[in-house]
Amino acid sequence: MPFQLSPSVAVTERDLTTIVPTIATTNAGFAGLFQWGPVNKRITVSNAQDLVATFGLPSDSNYEYWFTAANYLGYGNNLQIVRGGDTGVLKNSSPGSIASLFIADEDSAPTITSAPAVFYARYPGSLGDALQVSFAGAAKLGGATFGGWAFGNQFDSGQPSSTSYGDRFGGPSAGVYDAFHLIVSDRTGLITGTTGTVLEKFENLSVIPGAISFDGSSVYYKTKINTSSRYIVAVGSNSVTNLTAGFTANSAYATSNGYTSAANVYQTGGLFVGNLVGGTGEYVVGSLYSSTTGAYSQFADSDVSDVALLLCGPADGATAAIITEIAKARKDCVAFVSPRIVDVTATSDAKITAVKATRDAVGNNNYAFIDSGYKYMYDVYNDIYRWVPLNGDIAGLCARTDAAQDPWYSPAGFNRGQIRNVVKLAFNPTQTQRDIIYPYGVNPVVTFAGEGTCLFGDRTAQTKSSAFDRINVRRLFIVLEKAIATAAKYSLFEFNDAFTRAQFKSMIEPFMRDVQARRGIIDFKVVCSEANNTAAVIDSNRFVADIYIKPNRSINYIQLNFIATRSGVSFEEVGA
Repeated sequence: MPFQLSPSVAVTERDLTTIVPTIATTNAGFAGLFQWGPVNKRITVSNAQDLVATFGLPSDSNYEYWFTAANYLGYGNNLQIVRGGDTGVLKNSSPGSIASLFIADEDSAPTITSAPAVFYARYPGSLGDALQVSFAGAAKLGGATFGGWAFGNQFDSGQPSSTSYGDRFGGPSAGVYDAFHLIVSDRTGLITGTTGTVLEKFENLSVIPGAISFDGSSVYYKTKINTSSRYIVAVGSNSVTNLTAGFTANSAYATSNGYTSAANVYQTGGLFVGNLVGGTGEYVVGSLYSSTTGAYSQFADSDVSDVALLLCGPADGATAAIITEIAKARKDCVAFVSPRIVDVTATSDAKITAVKATRDAVGNNNYAFIDSGYKYMYDVYNDIYRWVPLNGDIAGLCARTDAAQDPWYSPAGFNRGQIRNVVKLAFNPTQTQRDIIYPYGVNPVVTFAGEGTCLFGDRTAQTKSSAFDRINVRRLFIVLEKAIATAAKYSLFEFNDAFTRAQFKSMIEPFMRDVQARRGIIDFKVVCSEANNTAAVIDSNRFVADIYIKPNRSINYIQLNFIATRSGVSFEEVGA
């Protein structure tokens, strides 16, 4: 505290209550190909309903990716998804005579300039071709009446005229008709299953930039739609010279653009219907694994994205290597890999060769975990059975283990390794096959008669034999390192003296004792003293703490010895 120059009482506080925080261990990350949703942007979903609402339904083009995500959500409830794809191929559906554009997400739309102002599908992909945009202004064109409009009964306010904001400029009496209603519908039924279903509606939008309602919220159509709609974006200049330009208009309403005034901001009428077309971005399953690798860059920075589990989905060896290197560089998450479907539907010997090739592509990496293939499961959305990679389930087992016990428990075996929704496995390795692939670093998933299907291994992809060749130890150290590092940052810029070192130890040791009590470690020792903080260390503005840990190990091999003895033998003598 500062020196006091005259008699006074100074009160200060110093917080010495810093503890090692709890960190998230069940949050997962995944990049995949989907029919809908923003591109190259992390979106958190918590269940299958969120997945459908944000990224659309599974299709013949994306089901491997879709069900990887859905299967994880069957065990955990925190999945960050990035929609990937080739931005040179992805296009948003647009009015027929207006060129299709690639608009990655809602944040990109307002920056696009084109005239006239038009509506595009909110996200790229052919699903946008199912959309129809209908809007009605104050006047009636082609002899149509508002009540005869297909969606006229959707609006309580009836025929649009002017908004309260437009009334400031005189409203209809001054020739100002700035209001219009807008409907977004499912023209083909591809989105909802029913043709013509109303997806969303906007009542009394204004064509005047900056228009607001009584409560201060925006009613200017571009702002309102671009911040509220789930299906469309309004792009282009603020001029509304012709909102209907480029639409495949109904012939009854294909006359007059319906806009007047020198500033082209006041609408005098119009009733138009337009279909969006030209959306692209679908892929053939298994043909473009690399199309998702760019999206995984959204998980490259641990300061930006907090994930503990990284799902690879369907991937070839080269793609898996790129994804697992992200986990290795971050050092705070584990990446989960499955071989390709073609690898595990070959002949018996070829299966082993192929899964070993995937393991070779990943390389020496204790932040990677490789399973043995695919499962056959029912797609309830399309009434069909599909082959889906297992890595979503395996990561899900880790999430379920964390919730039921702790990250340092093995997710394998009959107690914690049971996999859901399995009709059959593409590769159900026998004991002989397991003896080949498991030492090589490929973890078998096995269906046992009467026992179900379970993960039957817990090896990481580390080549060297050490404690880190088991996933429970790898995840134990991730938890310890991440939690203690988070707490340690509050020691930055303090003095490297006995007080700070003692404070640091008093913060770490209770946390370590708690992990020990929860069976994560056998023993530990924290060294933070003059022994490792020498004068040279202090003079170089560094601070050193050595934390020695004896991790607990999972049981991989059980030896049962049954010994027959003669009737007269004493067990005390034999046991000794």
